[in-house]
Amino acid sequence: MTNWFNTISLEGKKVKLLPLLESHKDGLLAAASDGALWEIWYTSVPSAQTIDGYIAAALLEKQKGLEYPFVVVNKADDRIIGCTRYYGATPHHRRLEIGYTWYAKTYQRTGVNTECKHLLLGHAFEKMNCIAVQFMTDWHNEKSRTAIARIGAKQDGILRQHRINTDGSYRDSVVFSITNHEWDNVKNALEEKMAKYP
Repeated sequence: MTNWFNTISLEGKKVKLLPLLESHKDGLLAAASDGALWEIWYTSVPSAQTIDGYIAAALLEKQKGLEYPFVVVNKADDRIIGCTRYYGATPHHRRLEIGYTWYAKTYQRTGVNTECKHLLLGHAFEKMNCIAVQFMTDWHNEKSRTAIARIGAKQDGILRQHRINTDGSYRDSVVFSITNHEWDNVKNALEEKMAKYP
């Protein structure tokens, strides 16, 4: 399982996706501060108080071969503008999830997410030979649900009281997926969307 991911760096027109390192701490905090993203209760964006644990947990799961966390770097100025990862990896079923995704407020709705998903999905289907890629988000996170649907994922269902949030409330999770048979059409649609951004 630990070899399924190997070393992954992905590059598009606007962004690079680089493996998360402890040295990315300050860049991640600066990106999260653009919009004070940690204040959104249904997301898991790190703050100054949680960043060390956030990075340590992600790197531990990477070491186990279960996750592969990336920082999202803006190519124009080489600044970290967000974070995303592969997770929930089950190589024997050729499935994984994409999530833990967030971007500095300045870069939301700029085409960055579309390009990131194009890179991640392309690698998953074309290099890792996945048969399905799953996405999951909180029922209350309407922006995320809309963004996932816009990239071409289909809603599979809702897991009621799927998780317990840090404040003790229950989270209903909305599950989406894209299959390998759908990838060609999804890829074409993503590339058409990407062409509309400067």
